[in-house]
Amino acid sequence: MKQSEYREFQTILEQKAAELTKTLRDRNTIAVERAPDAVDEWALSAEREMNALTLHSVTNLLHQVRAALQRMKDGTYGVCMRCEEEISLKRLGVVPWAERCVRCQEKEDRSELGRRFDAAA
Repeated sequence: MKQSEYREFQTILEQKAAELTKTLRDRNTIAVERAPDAVDEWALSAEREMNALTLHSVTNLLHQVRAALQRMKDGTYGVCMRCEEEISLKRLGVVPWAERCVRCQEKEDRSELGRRFDAAA
């Protein structure tokens, strides 16, 4: 990876981390409100649940972005954590925080899907 590409990915990751951090600061979306009516109470509860899931997702993504920035510091950015092959620039262009190459990520996804299927059975 060229130095200019590396700096570009670093800038993208830093901007994404700042954006996600700002989103997490705005946690007021989970405020517990009471409604006089059972239907309104149910709607508020569903909204709180969706907001909590969104915050969980944002937190996970921020963790991945920070991990990618740490890999940059460690000198392992752009290297698959599973097979240790280089992650393609095309993949990093789409998912700059990617930990695995496409082939290893597909294996991980299939494995995760199998675990979820087994757990549901």
